[in-house]
Parts: sequence; structure tokens; C-alpha cells
Amino acid sequence: MALKPRTGNQYVISSGEWSAVVTELGASLRELKWRGEDLIVPFDPNKVIPCCNGWVLAPYPNRVTNGQYSFDGEDYQMPIDEFDRQSSLHGYAYRYMWELVDLQESHVTLSWRSPDIVGYPFDITITATYALDENGLTETFTVHNNDSVKAPWAFGIHPWLANGKHATGQAITADNESCRLELHCDTHVTVDEHLLPTGEEPVSGIFDLRDNPTLEGRGFDDAWTDITNRGEDGSTSAVFTRPDGIKVTLTGDKTINSWQVCTGNEIGEKARQAGVAVEPMTAYADAFRTGKDLVVLEPGDDYTTVVTFHAEQIRKTE
Repeated sequence: MALKPRTGNQYVISSGEWSAVVTELGASLRELKWRGEDLIVPFDPNKVIPCCNGWVLAPYPNRVTNGQYSFDGEDYQMPIDEFDRQSSLHGYAYRYMWELVDLQESHVTLSWRSPDIVGYPFDITITATYALDENGLTETFTVHNNDSVKAPWAFGIHPWLANGKHATGQAITADNESCRLELHCDTHVTVDEHLLPTGEEPVSGIFDLRDNPTLEGRGFDDAWTDITNRGEDGSTSAVFTRPDGIKVTLTGDKTINSWQVCTGNEIGEKARQAGVAVEPMTAYADAFRTGKDLVVLEPGDDYTTVVTFHAEQIRKTE
């Protein structure tokens, strides 16, 4: 019997100039192409996903200090994923195979019901739909609380936006520095040596991304909040522009309250990705402990987050 890829079935969708591949493992976005160009850094379907590529970050994004939190009068201990930082990272959803709900030419829907997990015993079901049309990719994520008790919830996704080149290791830094990133947030989240939040500060210096600067001299694994560019519908966008003139606009709906950006400068050479992670999140790190922007799902509640990818060619070269 032929074995399927180690990341599970590969669900291929397409529409016009767009194509994408979503994996059964974690409902991860493995590939996104526009006019044949990779907009995110793809990964090998038969190997360990190298650096959180395309992960669905649920029931929380980023880190939880010591994996410990209290909720509704109870204390919980989650597994420690990063021993050097003594934290739990990016939730549980990426660890499991998801169930296929629907697959059509231009869209796919998968779902995952959480088992009685150590540290997160709450009974939730997450449904993820990836849909392509002429405007790009729309990702819709809905969580439903099946339980008779409240459940804590925060959410994000982890795309590595491709810089258009294919360097490896430290050579990626120069390719990333030629890119531009526009992010309209007034506040930068300060962190300690473990990348865990210590406070907030007004953006300044390298952390001010409001005027679409290049990433030269800007190495990040940081979060921003206090979003200032919301549309009438509450949506917010980050804009990533490559030296080849491809501009990628990543838009989150009104539930997005923070953005995480990781250039990968401190990541080991084998795991380093040829691009920049730009992560829309409903809450930044440690929300399970601080309660900042934490969603409390009442029994029977639904909560939906929508994220879109759009691309355009604004020039040939910079």
C-alpha cells in the first residue's frame, strides 16, 4: 500500500492565476502561488514542517509563559515546547490531522475537534475554509464551543511571506532587507530574553513601520498592537513589497488586534526561511495569562476570523 505524505493528504485548489495547497496535518497552508510565483515559502510534504510554515495557531498564538494559566477558577499546565524559553508555543491544532469536510476546485474546508488535551480540556471544533477567486485567497476560521463550560480562545496564522529569492541561512538577511513592510500600529510589545511580553511602548526607530520602510537593519521577532488603519468594516492590512515588485497585502478582519513579525535572523540555518513571517493575531503572546484580548467562548458560542491574501505587480524591480 502506498503511503500518503507525512503531512497527510494534500488538497490542491486553484482559480485563474491563483493556486494553493493545504495539508491534512494541521490544515496548514503549504503553498500559495500567484502567476506561478510563490507568495509564501513552501515546504516538503514529506518532512517536518520547518518553521511553523502555514500553521493554524489555535487555541492560542505565540507563547504562554511556563505553559501555565488560570481560567474560570481553575489552573492549567500545558506541555513545554521551547525548553530554552520555558514556554508553550502556538497551541495544539497544528499537531493533528484534520477531517476533510468539502473539496472543490477552488476551495477546501477542513475541521478539527479538540480531544481532552492536557492543559486544554475544553471541547471545541475549529473549521477552516481556504477559498480562491480572482482577487486572491480568503481564509475563514470558525471555532465552536461544544462544551457546557466556557473556553478560552485566541487565534493566529503563521505564513512566511516569500521574499522572491531562494537563498539559505544567513544570506537570507540581505534578501529580506531589500523588502518593505507597512504596518499601521502605534504600539510595540516589549519582551524579555525568552521573547515573552514585558510591556508596551509607543513605536519609534526600527519599530515604526507606518511609512512602509525597507527592512534594512530591522531584525524582528516582535508583536505590534493598537492598530490605526482599520477600514469601515474594522479590517486591518499589512503590506509586504518584494524587490521584484510583487506587493502582497495580508488583511485581517475586525477580530485581528495584533501583528507578529519574524524576520528569522536568530533562527538556525537549517530552519531559516527565505522570507518574513507576518502573522495576524486576535491576541499577542501570553493572552491566556494576561487576559488581554482573550476571547471567552460561552457554551454554544461561535467565533469567526477571516484573513485574505491579495497580490499585485507594482513594478518590475526596485
